[in-house]
Amino acid sequence: MNMSGPQKTVLQLVSVVILMGGLAWASVPFYDWFCRVTGFGGVTGVADAGSETILDQTVKVRFDASKERGMPWEFTPVVREMEMRIGETGLAFYEAYNPTDRPVAGQASYNVTPYTAGGFFEKIHCFCFEEQVLQPGERVQMPVTFFVDPAIVEDVDGQYVHTITLSYTFYEIDLPEGYAALDQKADTDIN
Repeated sequence: MNMSGPQKTVLQLVSVVILMGGLAWASVPFYDWFCRVTGFGGVTGVADAGSETILDQTVKVRFDASKERGMPWEFTPVVREMEMRIGETGLAFYEAYNPTDRPVAGQASYNVTPYTAGGFFEKIHCFCFEEQVLQPGERVQMPVTFFVDPAIVEDVDGQYVHTITLSYTFYEIDLPEGYAALDQKADTDIN
């Protein structure tokens, strides 16, 4: 097949657009996988249960909440800080509120600072990377269960960590298909 110059250029541009779209679509899951495997960016560990060892040494855990620009929810930690023994299981709550007159879906990402503490901060349960849908006026408290691995006190860098900050950022996402149909039905019922 012999193509002329403009046809070849259009085909190349379309190919580049498709390639870039595919890379953009795959970037979030790939980055999440990369961070989990390498611990890059303060990614935490995941545990099925708490630590069997609890030390007398304590660590201060701070909780931070933010939202993507345009996310209409209110989102805050219920408690901003707690001091706990290393290895002890902690339970903290974040609160989200939808002040709008429509259902809004969101998803949270997280990180831990300092980054050297990320590999020692073990989450047993959290709401991150789970789709959350809040109805108009709905307020929920979302739990995070965690502990700081006692191995931190033996780590070359970790032994100097006395304060760890767990940060969550909520992003608005598309409503699930069932909610979108209900939202459209409500709009047609009003008209």
